[in-house]
Amino acid sequence: MTLKVITIPPKSGQSPTGTIVVLHGWGANAEDAAYFTSLLDIPNYQLLLPDAPFPHPFNPVGKMWYGFPETFNFTGEWAHLADLQNSRSRLLNWLQTLPTTTGVPLERTILGGFSQGGAMTIEVGLELPLAGCMVLSGYRHGPIPTLTHPPKTLMVHGQMDNVVPLAAAQETRDRLLEAGVKLQYEEFATMGHEVSNPVLDRMQTFIQQILG
Repeated sequence: MTLKVITIPPKSGQSPTGTIVVLHGWGANAEDAAYFTSLLDIPNYQLLLPDAPFPHPFNPVGKMWYGFPETFNFTGEWAHLADLQNSRSRLLNWLQTLPTTTGVPLERTILGGFSQGGAMTIEVGLELPLAGCMVLSGYRHGPIPTLTHPPKTLMVHGQMDNVVPLAAAQETRDRLLEAGVKLQYEEFATMGHEVSNPVLDRMQTFIQQILG
């Protein structure tokens, strides 16, 4: 039930004052997340980049948090999928151990993810006492319950995304707001399904706002 994780210590060489966890998308792996997060200017924070537990069916070095059923349409209810529940349990268990293993409390931890990793961020992050969540080109798996103290959340999406439709992002946005999430939502007109420089800039600003 463990996860393979890439750990990148603070560039400052000092003890971390915060933790950034980033979940990769379907068919990618932790090294992909390590690349785009390396472009962030966060010298005082440690990066934790877990690999999803399941092998990707088409990419020999890729991973996935769960397999997509043939009828997957990004606006259904998929939280019941067995491998999704497996990944959910592993992520929750691992995240809850971080204060002990890193010395950084969850209140100083931001969880984010791209695409399927963004969906997993919504799946597990809203019920933990995190500093914040970042949903990059993501979507929801199913109903979002009313939340008492959800983390502040950044959600960004490309208007030209041909993988996760913009309508799915907008519908997810609406459900998050209804559930009481303090949401910062932004669309980028010329962006597809990617982590572009404007997204990195937005992540940078959000991290500074949340962790100081």
